[in-house]
Amino acid sequence: MSISILESNSPYFFLAPLAGYTDLPFRSVVKKFGCDLTFSEMTNVNAIAYNNEKTFKMMKKSSLENPYFVQIAANNVENTIKAVEIINEMDWIDGIDINLGCPVNKARRSGFGGVLLKDENRDKLLKIVKATVKTSKKPVSAKMRLGFDKSVVEDRAKLLEDAGVEFLTIHGRSVKQMYKGQADYDEIKKGVRAVNIPVIANGDITDYEKAKFVMEYTGAKGVSIGRGAVGKPWIFLEMKQQGNITPSQKKEIILFHLTQMVEFYGEYGVVLFRKHAHAYSKGLPNASEFRSKVNEVKDSNSLKELIEYYF
Repeated sequence: MSISILESNSPYFFLAPLAGYTDLPFRSVVKKFGCDLTFSEMTNVNAIAYNNEKTFKMMKKSSLENPYFVQIAANNVENTIKAVEIINEMDWIDGIDINLGCPVNKARRSGFGGVLLKDENRDKLLKIVKATVKTSKKPVSAKMRLGFDKSVVEDRAKLLEDAGVEFLTIHGRSVKQMYKGQADYDEIKKGVRAVNIPVIANGDITDYEKAKFVMEYTGAKGVSIGRGAVGKPWIFLEMKQQGNITPSQKKEIILFHLTQMVEFYGEYGVVLFRKHAHAYSKGLPNASEFRSKVNEVKDSNSLKELIEYYF
């Protein structure tokens, strides 16, 4: 099993899952404008196993998303197998990504994500990954941090490769760091050298020049961008163009995002779009006045006119 995108010699530009931001409309935007691979927001295998409708809605993909992976978070083998069997029947999903990095307290307490990188959870991690790979009819990847409170990147990267993971995304921080400090590209480089599968670098990548540096420095096959794409989904177009976008390209992307939000959420998408509009106007002249107007608008046509005028 493989996906053609990983057979290319070009660098890979992936969108990292980010709860509350990388929903279907946002993924549609980045996919249309240069992103190579998108992932769903993190989904809980227990919710999938018990047919949770809200979770199934999160797993839907846009017609633009090809290829598209669902990211799962698991804390037990039994429901992992059930969830993967359900995903096997979903033809629109091209692959499964295992979350081994989520640092939030709720995930830690429940045994999901980055907590599986602890030394005492190594066997459990291996069982979950092996069960996913064995059960899945689709390619399996994983996204990990360097470790829980210390770097174990070489050991865990090798473990994941041996368990059958086809490619690996490494975020250059420990779980305990959350998003503090700087991403450690020296440790990502160690992970790259430890395995023969493609490694994607993640952490603090905010523009094309940084992406180019990280790939050259670490030897990674590509970069995965999460927070760097919030308020700046055109970063993927900049990657493809290898330089800054024009104001008209930026406006086109913002308007397309609004259209996708309304298409997916109905007119409530206008309200949900406010946080994105705030992010898009950050650092621009008269931004506070623009945001005040955005907060009052309730219909998509008025918001579209506002965006047309402002941008």
